[in-house]
This record gives sequence, C-alpha cells and structure tokens, in this order.
Amino acid sequence: MFDFAFWLLSYVVPFLAVLTVIVFVHEMGHYLVARWNGVAIQTFSVGFGRELVGWNDKHGTRWRISAIPLGGYVRFVGDMNAASMPDLEATQNLPPELAPRLFVNKSVWQRIAIVAAGPIANILLTFFILYALLLGYGRYTIPPVVGEVIAGSVAEEAGLQAGDTIVSVDGYAVRGFEDFQRYVATSPSREVVVDLVRNGAEQTLTLTPEAVQVEDRFGNLQRIGRIGVTRNVDDTDITLYRPGPVEAIGMTFEEIRFIIQRTAAFLGDFFVGRGDVEQLGGPVKVAKVSGEVATLGIVALINLMALLSLNIGIFNLLPVPMLDGGHLMYYLVEAVRGRPLSMRVQEIGYRFGFALVLALMVFTVFNDTVFSYFGILR
Repeated sequence: MFDFAFWLLSYVVPFLAVLTVIVFVHEMGHYLVARWNGVAIQTFSVGFGRELVGWNDKHGTRWRISAIPLGGYVRFVGDMNAASMPDLEATQNLPPELAPRLFVNKSVWQRIAIVAAGPIANILLTFFILYALLLGYGRYTIPPVVGEVIAGSVAEEAGLQAGDTIVSVDGYAVRGFEDFQRYVATSPSREVVVDLVRNGAEQTLTLTPEAVQVEDRFGNLQRIGRIGVTRNVDDTDITLYRPGPVEAIGMTFEEIRFIIQRTAAFLGDFFVGRGDVEQLGGPVKVAKVSGEVATLGIVALINLMALLSLNIGIFNLLPVPMLDGGHLMYYLVEAVRGRPLSMRVQEIGYRFGFALVLALMVFTVFNDTVFSYFGILR
C-alpha cells in the first residue's frame, strides 16, 4: 500500500498536473478563437470518456472533466465526434438560426485560424514559461573557454585547442560553456559547425560528435554526442547572468528554435538509420520523467512543462488526419481548390490518421514498458 501511494504521488500526480495544464491551454486556444469567430461550442472537455464533473455556461457550452486524463477536446455544435468531423445529417436538423454559428459554415480561413490556435497556444505557453524563468531566475553560466582537449578525440582531430573561446554552434550563440556542451550533446553522429576565437582571430571548424550511451542521475540511459573536451570549474568562474526584458525575448526565441530544430533532427535520424527506439517515449515514459524531474523542484517541473508543451504543439501540426495538422491540410487544399474534399475522402483520411496515431501510441507504450522492465533488471 505504501509503495502504491509513493508511486502515485511521485509519478502519476506530477505527470497529470503537467499534462492537464498543457491540454487545457491547447484546447483553450481552439475555444477562444472559435468564440471570437462566433462558433457554437457544444463541449469543452479535459480528458476523454465518462464525465466526472461538468457544468453548462451561459453560452450553452458543457465544460467537463472526464475519466481518462490523457488529452482533451473542444467539440463544436454539428460535429460528429471530438475530432471535429462534421455531421452533415445532424446539421440539417438543427434550427436555421444556428446555421451561421456552425463551424462547418465558417470561411476556410476562419476554420484554419481556429484549428491552428491550439498548437499556437502550446507554443505561446512555452515562450511565456521560458521567458518568465529567464527574467525571474536568470541563468548561471561559466566562460565558454575550452580547458583541455583529450588526445585522439573528435575535438583534437577537428583542430580544437585548449584556450579556444567558443562563439556559436550551428548558428546558436554560445554564452557559456554549458551551451557548448548542450549543443554538442544533442547532436550525436550529426555534423556541427563550431565558430570560435583563437588568439584574437575568428575560425570555423566542422566536426561530428561521437554517439555514446551515458547514464543520468536517475539511472536512465541517454544517447548523446561527445567530442572530448573538458573544463575545470572554480567557484569564481560561475556567474549569474540576468538578461534585460528585450534581450530575454531574443534568447527565448532562440531556445525555442533550438528545441524545434533538434527535435526535427532527432526524428530525422530514424529515416536514415541512426535513431534509437529506446529514446522514444509515450505516456509511461513521460510520467516517469515527470516524477523524476519533480524531485528536482517546481522550477525544473515547470521547465519540463514548457518543453512538453512545445513538443505537443509541434506534433499536432503534423499533416496527419485526426491531428490539427491534418485538419489544416484539408482546409489548405480547400482554399486552393475552392471547394472542400469529399466526405468520403475525408473519412478515409480520418480512419488512416486514427490508425496511425493509435499505432504510435501502442508502440510507445510498449516501448516504455519493455525498456522500463529491462531497466529494472539492470
């Protein structure tokens, strides 16, 4: 009993707290833009399945918290299901005065705005979290100067030398040695371009970090890039850098660009045979990571929320029917053709998208379970 309570508090509660905020923000993006465009909204749900708690507002929208807290949806009047597939038969039986307020009767650009609002809301949440943390806490940093280059390493072969000051990696500014480490670590077996200053002269080197497996503080194996440089750190080397409000905007945008680019590169690795399926994670792995990060404090958990919110926003923009990106793909085709795709084509697309998303969920849950099991055996 004690073990179950510990598991519940350590893993499930942090995971659900993070997921609920992300889902609420995503669906609120859809809801607000739909309201601004005069769409009649039937249901706003956090979670799926049986309703646990619910109430109706003055606009006739049913707000509900449902039993399966692994997502959510906004359902418009006249929709066949939570995936916003229109029910043409049902719309014909609705009162005529409701016709102008039906989502299906809005202009294609209004529908594009409503669908895109969810992922955009997730991206904005990420921006505001990272920006607020940067302004509120600043960041501890150490000078981006190479201390030692290990003999026979990737760094030595590329021409890096002790005393080099790193300026940027792949166009991302290096403000501290920790930035250099992070940019290299997130590029295993991928070529990176390093700009540096040596004896007052600027130089550019190209190198490919070696992919290695390391164990983090929680015992999880991570595949990272390593080039073979070290740096001794004294207390006097560590400084707290606090950017101004304007500079923090640029730094936050750069961080979001970095996360998106590295995520795309990570997914791209699977198409060229460099991917590691153990690094893929579903709900089980996210719950595990949420619980581990929660032990580091509320700031670390909020940081994780920002990262997950961005990834969920980007994932939802993929052109897969059933996801927001699939809806956007249909509406963009409609905008070009001047008329929507047939309901038959849309239905086939939704079924394909549902099967694809379901298969991905099953694979990631299986992947999480198998590797967690073998992790325990280790």
